[in-house]
Formats: sequence, structure tokens, C-alpha cells
Amino acid sequence: MTPGTATLGLRGAALALAAAGLGYTLWRGVHDPGHALAFGALITIGELARWGALPGEREPAPLGAAGALAYALLGRSGGQPTSHGALQVVAVVAAAQLVASVPQLARGDGPGADQVARRLLTVAFAAVCFQPLYNAGGSERWFGDGPYYAAFLLLLLGLTALCDAVLAALLLRARTRPRGSRAKQAPAPYGPLLRDELRALTGIGSAVCATGAVMALGVAAAGLWALPVLCVPLLLTQLSYRRFAAARTTYRQTIASLARSTEIAGYTPHGHARRVAELCTAVGREMGLSGPELTVLEYAALMHDIGQLSLVDPVPDGATALLPAAEQRRIALLGGAVVRQTGVDAKVAVVVERQADPYREQPLSARIVRAVNAYDDLSGESLSGPLGALEQLRLGTGHDYQPQVVESLARVLARGGLTPVPPG
Repeated sequence: MTPGTATLGLRGAALALAAAGLGYTLWRGVHDPGHALAFGALITIGELARWGALPGEREPAPLGAAGALAYALLGRSGGQPTSHGALQVVAVVAAAQLVASVPQLARGDGPGADQVARRLLTVAFAAVCFQPLYNAGGSERWFGDGPYYAAFLLLLLGLTALCDAVLAALLLRARTRPRGSRAKQAPAPYGPLLRDELRALTGIGSAVCATGAVMALGVAAAGLWALPVLCVPLLLTQLSYRRFAAARTTYRQTIASLARSTEIAGYTPHGHARRVAELCTAVGREMGLSGPELTVLEYAALMHDIGQLSLVDPVPDGATALLPAAEQRRIALLGGAVVRQTGVDAKVAVVVERQADPYREQPLSARIVRAVNAYDDLSGESLSGPLGALEQLRLGTGHDYQPQVVESLARVLARGGLTPVPPG
């Protein structure tokens, strides 16, 4: 199954599920309408809190996600059993998404179809795992109302988080497929993407799951009055995280501007730093680097040529891969010194200043930067071309380039076609 087919399948499944939930609820009537209204309003407010969400934010609506999970795992309210089922949970979440989408579409920043489908399928998974078992009396018989019941909810939330990570990686795999790629080209590897999503669960994902469990338990004990009290901490956390993410985005933009200084000064071709950074990130993900390691790698790749600003005469075409080893090391050391003066993370400076060392002495990030930079330098029209550049890298694996990095680069290029990214 291709990534595009899988994405269409997930969207179709979510649409069918939403239609079934809404149709069933309209036909049979709404059970516990007060609870449905309260949780629907909470999910809607959480979705509307996407206002100002940053591009690429993993969970731009944590309050809505936590509210949806809490409703899916709600069995009692104020000590009294509830009677809604899994299909009504789906209906309430779908209706809340529809209500929230009106102002979101008006301001042009609503969630994409993939995000909506992922949210609906994840919540449906939790509801199907919990509601039939609870309504049949199984959870009360097996776990009671004490700590074992709380542990049961946490277990279900862990499985739900795993389901969400699987769906997120599948959708990301489809989005990272090269544009205009042919059917014979392999899609992006699923394993590294899933590892990234699982690692991300320790961040905002764990807060969402924990808040969902606490909301369900709080309402079970105190009724709907617990909802506004329990949602405030997550809302404040969301606002704080949004500020942190904005600062991080500004930080990255500053690094990108510094990296462009070599292009503006005429030392490197236009778009070289961006191309190297994109390829380095893809190769690093292929080799299993984690999120923080990928960030360091991306920043180092953006700034890898900044040492060329110390040269009196620019290197022809900015191709440092063609310089003598001693000159490459000198430029790398000067670049590392510049990076340290900018206040960027010292790990980035280490990668920049060690990119010209023999690969057996380099950290993995420096090996990746060196190989990818050489590929981009050598693949220009006036030099070797993409196939010739890759062949030269393979010939240099005895001393200059790590074989595993070169082969990972070859796999990344094969998925996108062995053609250099056009500048600009």
C-alpha cells in the first residue's frame, strides 16, 4: 500500500466513522445530553485555542485532545453511571470539530483533513476499548473503583497514545514523499518516523494523556464541576509552550539568516545551505537520530560554510570539498569559532569545526554534514553531476566519508530521484 493510498484510507475511515456516529446518535437520541454538551463545548474551546498555533506544532490543540479522551473514558459522573457509548463519543467529537471549523476557516488556520482524521480515529480507538467494556460491567468487576481502575485508564491511554503515534507517522510518511515522485520510487522509511513520534510522547503527548485521565476520574468523583478546574493547568501549559515554540522559531530564523550571509557575500551558491540542511536532516532521520540530535544537525548544516567569510578570495562555486584537507580544516575551525561567538548551542559549533576531520574521528552529525556538503558541491552542472558526485563519495569511503552515511544518502536520493534540488 502506497502512502497516498493509506492517507486516503484513513480519511475515508474517519469520514465513515463520523457519519456512523452522527447518524446513530440522531436516530437513537443523545444519552446524558448535559455531559455531551459540556464535553462538546470543552473540545470546541480547545480547538478554537489553536489561534496562533505554529507550523509543525505536534499538538496545537491539547485541551481539545484531552477533553475528547476524557469523554471517551468517562464511565461515571458524580458517582452515577453514564450511558453514552462509543458512537456517541465519535458524534460529539465530530460535531465539536465541525463547530470549531467555522471560525477557523474564516481566519484560515484550521486543522488539515489529516489532523481531523487522526484525532477522530484516535478518540474512537479509546472509546471502543473502554465504553463497551464499562457498559457491560466488565471494568467494574475486574478493577473496581480504586487504584486499579486508574491504572486501567492509564493503560488504555498508553495504547491510545501508541495508536496516535502510528497514525501520525503514517501521515507524515505520506507528506514527506518527494513531490512529483514516480511510483517505482520507494517512500520515506516508516521506522525512523515512528521512533520520532514515540519519542515525542514524553512531551506534550504525555501531558494530554495524563490530563485526559485526570478529567475522567475527576468528573467521575465530582461531576461536571471538575472540568473547568482541571482544564486550566493544561491551558496555561499550552500558552507557555506556545511562547517557547515561538522563541524557538525565531531562533531558527536567526540561524538561517546567519547562514545566508555566505550567499549574500558571494562565497556560496544561492540555496546551498538550505539544500544541505534538508538533505542532512533526511539522512540523519534515516540513520535513526532523535529529535534534539536532528535539530543540532540541521543548525550545523545551515552554518557549515560560515568559515568561508574569512577567505580573501572566494572558493570557486563555494565548493570546499575540492580544497586540500588542510584548507578544509582551517575553514571548518574558523566557522566553529564564529558559531561560538553567535551564542548558538556549543554542540552546533563542534559539528561545524569537526566537519573536515577524517570520518573515524568525527561525531556522526559531522560525518553527515561532510558527506552531504560534498555531494552538493560535486553535483553542480559544472562538476560531476549527481551520479558522479555519489560515485566520488563512494570512492572516498576509505578515509573521507563513512560508508554507512554515504549509503543512507544514496537511499534518500533514490527516493527523491538523483537530481540536485534547484536553487532558490
